[in-house]
Amino acid sequence: MTRKQKKTLVRIIVAAVLLIVVTVLPEIPMPVYVPLLSEEAAGGPSGWALARWPLYLVPYLIIGWDILWKAVRNIGHGQVFDENFLMCVATVGALVLGENAEAVGVMLFYQVGELFQSYAVGKSRRSIAQLMDIRPDSANVERDGQILEVDPDEVAVGEIVVIRPGEKIPLDGVVIEGSSALDTAALTGESVPRDVEVGGELLSGCVNLTGLLKARVTKPFGQSTVAKILDLVENASSKKAKAENFITRFAKYYTPAVVLAALALAIVPSLIDGRWGVWTHRALTFLVISCPCALVISIPLSFFGGIGGASAQGILVKGGNYLELLAKTEAVVFDKTGTLTQGVFELSALCPAPGVSEQELLESAALAEQHSGHPIALSLRRALGAEAGSGRVTDVQEVPGHGVSALVDGRRVLAGNEKLMAREGVEVLPCGQVGTVVHVAREGRYLGCAVIADQIKDTAPGAIQALKARGIRTVMLTGDSQAVGEAVAARLGLDEVHAQLLPGDKVERLEELLAGKSDKGVLAYVGDGVNDAPVLSRADVGIAMGAMGSDAAIEAADVVLMDDDPAKLIQAMDTARKCLRIVRENIVFALGVKGLCLVLGAFGMASMWEAVFADVGVAVIAILNATRMLRK
Repeated sequence: MTRKQKKTLVRIIVAAVLLIVVTVLPEIPMPVYVPLLSEEAAGGPSGWALARWPLYLVPYLIIGWDILWKAVRNIGHGQVFDENFLMCVATVGALVLGENAEAVGVMLFYQVGELFQSYAVGKSRRSIAQLMDIRPDSANVERDGQILEVDPDEVAVGEIVVIRPGEKIPLDGVVIEGSSALDTAALTGESVPRDVEVGGELLSGCVNLTGLLKARVTKPFGQSTVAKILDLVENASSKKAKAENFITRFAKYYTPAVVLAALALAIVPSLIDGRWGVWTHRALTFLVISCPCALVISIPLSFFGGIGGASAQGILVKGGNYLELLAKTEAVVFDKTGTLTQGVFELSALCPAPGVSEQELLESAALAEQHSGHPIALSLRRALGAEAGSGRVTDVQEVPGHGVSALVDGRRVLAGNEKLMAREGVEVLPCGQVGTVVHVAREGRYLGCAVIADQIKDTAPGAIQALKARGIRTVMLTGDSQAVGEAVAARLGLDEVHAQLLPGDKVERLEELLAGKSDKGVLAYVGDGVNDAPVLSRADVGIAMGAMGSDAAIEAADVVLMDDDPAKLIQAMDTARKCLRIVRENIVFALGVKGLCLVLGAFGMASMWEAVFADVGVAVIAILNATRMLRK
């Protein structure tokens, strides 16, 4: 607890003890004239009360002085109709009516509710603060042969930074020396360390666990991963959900309305039957019941907790409004490369000709591609494993758009597409595999083909099945060929696929999908590339892959999955649905209990104690319900 919360707790305890002591004291005649409206409260008909009400002022002022001051100060600023005003009017009126214990009790339990609220909000803020702690305080930069400790803002792109074991990575960069394990939990929510070596990418905010690393900075601090995350989270609360905006508007009109209703309840029946004391007491009870604390506090707290809970799982939601949209998603549209697939081409199949082994086919293809920097060539060399000596390969000739020709161990080897084979008069055999096909021939004899394909992410099939189990339609938009698109869609179980799309085509297709959804349904788009930015902006809610995704995609998106895991989309939707469910529970519960107690209070069937439960009790229960969003 904070120092302020501890002081409030002490005030609550002291006031509660004094209230009990004053209540159990025997009645003492006190020479104080009170214009009591209730003869029963005075213990008899005389205005000279056998009362102990001055003693009740002590615990009342101990527990309620700050509420009284806030009400006076807010009135001075033109903010009349708030919960402080309602509490002051109700409790001072209760004292005037002789309901002394109730007056202190109302203020006492109101402060208990405020303490619960403060603690709950503080807990949510601490979960956000843990994320804020990923900001590095300094960077060790290598300049003129010396290691200098400077502010991350002062490090330029291209400079070398040194990260010791246990230190936070200060800026995004690429490892040029050393290897280590990284704790990425602050960014991705994953507890398993990730290994990194020379050439590996470093994201700021991660923690270096084991080895000394040297890295070349690739982005200035203002554009680094950690800076973007902090900016996203800090600004998330400014984008309110419809439910939050409703509560704000509701409180604006609700409070003056109930004050006028209470005045009418005190005056109109009294003019008819003359029982001013009875109807004034009912009006004050009505005011205590009417305080909208439960709604005003618990609804924003639910969304705030939802954003914090998602952040702890490596899911950045840029506002409560996007949580609300995620909960209502009825269709998800995916990009393919880098989103559902790894974006890394690997050997997926070998189809050797009769009499040729797979090893012979692979070795011939990989050696022919020995000196090429094309991604297909790299994938063939990775599949071969051992790096072959360059002395075995001579007379390399690249044929643009066709492939490569080279002498391997003195024999001519061709590796390329069907056009290259046709050009050299080599007859190919049908492959039957989907992907980029590399045909291989040696000395005019066809050896077979190697199929290179983008690999589907391990968690993608499970994510698609989970979406379909929730009744969500799944669609894929890709610029790849129709055959590749349909093959990936079939393996994943997608409902629909549209292939061979340019960036502009993706927007047009998304417009068609938006037009076909229901009025209240939400369409989400998940992507990672620069070409996805226009579609991410156009969708009802855009979701970007944050680890490998482009800056443009991350900027355009409303939600960012920090570790590029499609399964995190399910976690994000479950978090959003849980948040909306808690919000609805609080709204129904608070309005239901208050509505019932308001009716009972107006007809004199609810005392000030029932009013206390309707106000503070409902608020405490709603706040406790809202704090469920902070649990993983």
